[in-house]
Amino acid sequence: MLRILDHTTTRGNSPLSRREWLRIGGAGLGGLSLPMLASASQTASHPAPADLGSAFGKAKSVIVIFLGGGPPQHETWDPKPEAPTEIRGGFGTIASETPGLAVGELMPLTARLTDRIAVLRAMVTNDNAHSSSGYQMMTGMPHVPLSAENAISKAPNLAPHWGAVMKYVRQGDKSAFPPAVTLPNRIANVGEIAWPGQIGGVLGPKYDPWLLTCDPSQPNFTVPDIALPAELPALRFERRLSLLTQVDRHLGELREAPAVASFNRQTQQAFDLLGGPAARRAFDLSQESDATRDRYGRSRWAQSVLLARRLVEAGVSLVQINWCKVEGEPNAGSWDTHEKHNDLLMRFLMPWMDQAYSALLTDLSDRGLLDETLVAWVGEFGHTPKFNANAGRDHWGHCFSVALAGGGVRGGVVYGKSDAHAAFPVSGRVEPRDLLATVFHCLGHSPDTELVDTEGRPHPISRGRVITEIL
Repeated sequence: MLRILDHTTTRGNSPLSRREWLRIGGAGLGGLSLPMLASASQTASHPAPADLGSAFGKAKSVIVIFLGGGPPQHETWDPKPEAPTEIRGGFGTIASETPGLAVGELMPLTARLTDRIAVLRAMVTNDNAHSSSGYQMMTGMPHVPLSAENAISKAPNLAPHWGAVMKYVRQGDKSAFPPAVTLPNRIANVGEIAWPGQIGGVLGPKYDPWLLTCDPSQPNFTVPDIALPAELPALRFERRLSLLTQVDRHLGELREAPAVASFNRQTQQAFDLLGGPAARRAFDLSQESDATRDRYGRSRWAQSVLLARRLVEAGVSLVQINWCKVEGEPNAGSWDTHEKHNDLLMRFLMPWMDQAYSALLTDLSDRGLLDETLVAWVGEFGHTPKFNANAGRDHWGHCFSVALAGGGVRGGVVYGKSDAHAAFPVSGRVEPRDLLATVFHCLGHSPDTELVDTEGRPHPISRGRVITEIL
């Protein structure tokens, strides 16, 4: 049955010039660019304390569904059927698989799966700007100042993205894939002003998640970053690889220089990706049946969700799927529904989300992967309780909902409670830092695990608390 849980929480030196290195790099990679691939080093993590419970370390990977623009709490996880129409909105509720839990009526497929989902109904950023509230959600650190729209990555707001943290704690893993991938696009405001919090920040650029700008819904989909350039056939590639090997024999004395070591590691990973069958298989969506692809949906975003499942199967530790633009729709078809809120939700926002999200959970479960894959359903904030004059809802970071499933999370749980208008928390208040702490707890890293920045300063993974009530 439904369980509602509350807890009130008050360059190393090198004799070669930069030009020489660039020339060797060009010979070696033939124009291939993999700037986001990190180098391997030592892992920093803490052993599991005895009192942290069975959820500690249960997750091997994380899939983050990031619904840019902000999914509305009223029409999803926290409907208010008894509230006035101007707050309740134009949609009703439906019963879910969990007795006592009603969700928005535009989530019929997800409603059948709530026994696997834990809902957090009192998430708070207290930030009403996409850029800065999004920064807080992805890093666990409030932006300075709050509610700063069109903010960019600069000091003091350089906390690392959770994918960068993942790369740090998983460095040294032997895999053909980088530990963290973001697809199918970065998140940016109008004018392509990229939000802060999507990079390695104080940890340095080598920890940036690998950004794949792609469209998995296209026929003959390939990923440009790991495909051989069209002008470089396989034979020429082999010759260039041989040339690089010959040059490499004469550079042994340089191997310990940091810049060179980093170059070698990135080069090897590039070759692994180009030639490795595991990489080719992971990105080959044609291996999926038409029925499976249809179950997710054929949009760019939905096929990216399917690709995320394939990537975690292949060994990627964290994949973030960002919502895609929908051409011809208000505000590029994002969840930022300042106008025509009900229309946009009903026509494509909710159906696309409901279909792909439920397909992912079902697919992971059927493959025996849900128990070891943590799926986070999030956005940068929610929406205002009241509709505006344009039949839309505006930004609201004072109380909204997120959902977690798999990877050590108990299903059929609602943690936290909002007021009668889903405007402010009544109990069980949660901040993004608590979400970050909980995610990495499930991955086997306690919140006080130290990350050392480029200046040698230690930082904990999170200053939040683990939400044990849902584990």
